[in-house]
Amino acid sequence: MKTNDNAHGKLFGDASSGQSNSDGQQNSLFDLTPDDNDLAPSDNASMGKSPAPASSFMPLAAKMRPKTLADYVGQQHILGGDSPLAQSIEQGHCHSLIFWGPPGSGKTTLAEIIAQHANAEIERVSAVTSGIKEIRNAIDKAKLRAQGEGANKRRTVLFVDEVHRFNKSQQDAFLPHIEDGTIIFIGATTENPAFELNQALLSRARLYTLKKLTREDLAQVLQRAILLCEAEQELSIDLSVDAKQSLLNRSDGDARRLLNLLENCLDSVVAIKATTAENSQDEKSEQSNSNIANLGVKTITVELISQVAGSKIALYDKGGDAFYDLISAFHKSVRGSSPDAALYWYARILNAGGDALYVGRRLLAIASEDIGNADPRAMQLAINAWDTFHRVGPSEGERAIAQATVYMALAPKSNAVYMAFSKAKRLAEQTNTLDVPLHLKNATSSITKELGHGTEYRYAHDEINAYAAGENYFPEALAKADSSHTRLYEPTERGLEKKLKEKLDYLNQLDRNSHDQRY
Repeated sequence: MKTNDNAHGKLFGDASSGQSNSDGQQNSLFDLTPDDNDLAPSDNASMGKSPAPASSFMPLAAKMRPKTLADYVGQQHILGGDSPLAQSIEQGHCHSLIFWGPPGSGKTTLAEIIAQHANAEIERVSAVTSGIKEIRNAIDKAKLRAQGEGANKRRTVLFVDEVHRFNKSQQDAFLPHIEDGTIIFIGATTENPAFELNQALLSRARLYTLKKLTREDLAQVLQRAILLCEAEQELSIDLSVDAKQSLLNRSDGDARRLLNLLENCLDSVVAIKATTAENSQDEKSEQSNSNIANLGVKTITVELISQVAGSKIALYDKGGDAFYDLISAFHKSVRGSSPDAALYWYARILNAGGDALYVGRRLLAIASEDIGNADPRAMQLAINAWDTFHRVGPSEGERAIAQATVYMALAPKSNAVYMAFSKAKRLAEQTNTLDVPLHLKNATSSITKELGHGTEYRYAHDEINAYAAGENYFPEALAKADSSHTRLYEPTERGLEKKLKEKLDYLNQLDRNSHDQRY
């Protein structure tokens, strides 16, 4: 990590010193330098001191933002090799698209690169701080560029960050301008577009899914960042293997988090001057600058990283993808009879600030959907856990829900009731015009009795074993149809349902042998 200034200069050009390039453009794609007319005289200027360049105030993550596709790190599943997206970017062809991926995966950077390669102006809109007014302003600018002549005629990329935060009407505002080519729309979202974005918008833009960066990707970003910091600050960074692994682990696939953590660590430690004697012979042979001995050294340790990073905040947005992913993992672990995994995901939900009662409600759903009559006690235990939470509070109540979680994970499983009810709803929808048979209608008055309501109804308690063998409780048309249509509940051989199946088979046998058939 110790290289001379010339090497840094070759690698980064003028960016290593934080200066603008020769044609007045910022080296970063983020042009943070205000117009001259907008700058008020500073105290440094009044005292004859040169003001610090704007780039010196830029965060490391902004300085490190790649400008070309060749410098872009990660997302090889959509950019690797001769992928269609990579080819279209390289050739300057751009279409409207939406990037869906976790924070720090490179959505904004890729949008900047697309605009750069397409030689298009980029208008940025954040759904967090913008509304219809800002959208219209961006569209108006795009129209002026499209109507220009010669060199003034340019395409416009409209980049909308956090696009899922726009409501449906705000999203609709983009549609006509995407269709007529006024803008090339690029949206970035961390939430599932199928749930958060208009179908009309999705049909006009190609969706690309971005993934968390791999450890190899993060290591590459880290190495570039260290070289840049060493060149800019004219020092050497001492980073052990363990410290490097700590940085990568805490970044969790997020390049922005990695760079911010590195920058915070560098800001928190003082450079110590190195002596010539401390440089090894190998290091001396690699250095062409005789002043290397005077460079300061900043050492980043595992302990420093731990202190700077603090406690890791779990990814959890109530109502967002992370929320549903965690509860889905919990539900599937209980269904899959894995008490350990179920407890783990339950603890993850709590650790992220989730509501234990939401898990309690999900357990009630599991009790009927995945356990059913295989163990009816599961539903009662879920209700008891819910009641305990309300009676004693979260500390003990969370444990009661954990107890119910373990019991349900190990309970015999059956979705027979769930499947039977689903079939019943479909059958009811298809046959909702069939009349209730006369023997099942309620005779509430002399008029209804004269109409035959309740005629020939067989009162079960007056029958042998309190069962009216041969009776049928379906409409006649259904009863005479294929029996598969009315065979809804099919109990399993697991748990209590095994006994219920034996009882159902016994009753069906009585019906078949009865001489008192309804139809």
